[in-house]
Amino acid sequence: MIGHDPVLALPRQAAAAPESGRDALGRLVRAALAPVICAVVLLGLLSGWVVTGGAGTISRISIEVSSASVAMPAGGGTRALGYLVLVNLGGADELLSVTAPGARRAELIRHDGSAAGSGHVVRGLAIPAHARLTLSPFGGDITLIGPGQLAPGETIPLTLRFRHAGRLTVDATVTPPGTP
Repeated sequence: MIGHDPVLALPRQAAAAPESGRDALGRLVRAALAPVICAVVLLGLLSGWVVTGGAGTISRISIEVSSASVAMPAGGGTRALGYLVLVNLGGADELLSVTAPGARRAELIRHDGSAAGSGHVVRGLAIPAHARLTLSPFGGDITLIGPGQLAPGETIPLTLRFRHAGRLTVDATVTPPGTP
């Protein structure tokens, strides 16, 4: 018998070929495909639920403020009048209150269409959906009681509180008495 070589008696294993970059990328794509499909299907179902009203109503409240000013009290009076324009870009809302640093309090006033001073204090001013509310001497205003020292040209922050939109702070320019 010819010599026995134990190494030759074992079956030879084929050397593993190194995995190519293309094969690895293919396996990665196949592994990620199922979660991506599940996410797309879930997003489609949730979108359908929202569109059909199953999730309730979605109301984006967005209020923009422009032309904010505070007219100084005439003759050293104790009341300053605030004017501004509110543009409601979303659902119906209501201006509930205003605060200003240095003022003892602020009141929301609705005028009956005549000159300033003949209005009455209200708990809120409605702002219809996609509408504009102008606070002016003839529609309504913000009356600051005891506003403190004001100088023309300076700005004071007014914090507006809305029923749905929350709080919004704007800088109002102080104007001489009798000017909006």
